[in-house]
Amino acid sequence: MIELTNIHKRFGANKVLQGTSLTVPKGTSLVIIGGSGTGKSVTLKCILGLVKPDSGTIKIEGRDISSGDRDAFLARFGMLFQGAALFDSIPVWQNVAFRLLRGSLKRPLSEAREIAIEKLRRVGLTPDVADKFPAELSGGMQKRVGFARAIANDPEIVLLDEPTAGLDPIMTNIINELILDVVGKLGATVVSITSDMSSLKVISNRVAMIHEGRIIWDGATSDVEASGNPVVDQFVHSRAEGP
Repeated sequence: MIELTNIHKRFGANKVLQGTSLTVPKGTSLVIIGGSGTGKSVTLKCILGLVKPDSGTIKIEGRDISSGDRDAFLARFGMLFQGAALFDSIPVWQNVAFRLLRGSLKRPLSEAREIAIEKLRRVGLTPDVADKFPAELSGGMQKRVGFARAIANDPEIVLLDEPTAGLDPIMTNIINELILDVVGKLGATVVSITSDMSSLKVISNRVAMIHEGRIIWDGATSDVEASGNPVVDQFVHSRAEGP
């Protein structure tokens, strides 16, 4: 479904991605792990086309993302940004239904609102939240609204940047179950970023680790704790000492 080949991206003198290559099969739930500032979020933004790589290619089902109808391309995606990235000047339901109120996915206003309220229910939020503004919600609730927006159009590909960060253990489990539901019922391909090793074991069937701008290990989730790679081992076992 997703294929990255030798992706390079720098911001000024800062080389973030230095030959990142990764293949994500259709229907896979892949988690990207790695230390802070190693390029995880930039990788997701490159896949979505929000950041343009300096070199390399990104293909979705064999088609280069730089070609074709941009609106049709984006209609295949749902994205949860690290900080939720909600629009503070519109109510929650319009945030969730943002894609359904414009462009090729446009629905009637009443239908878009109904879909938004249903997606809010799926992430554990009651209908009365729909007419509130993001500033009236806690950080964890804002994260759930962001997730509801990501799945509002039942996308083929879902990109999740730290989906459970800042959530309590119960809500973390609810979001993890929802991710599994998206993969199972919709057959969606999911690429997540997480530093929560317990969530990683629940939501993924593959893991890739990025280090110094490259994917240094890629394999089954069941193998990650015995990867044989010293950098991966230090990360997944939270050791202070190591490479």
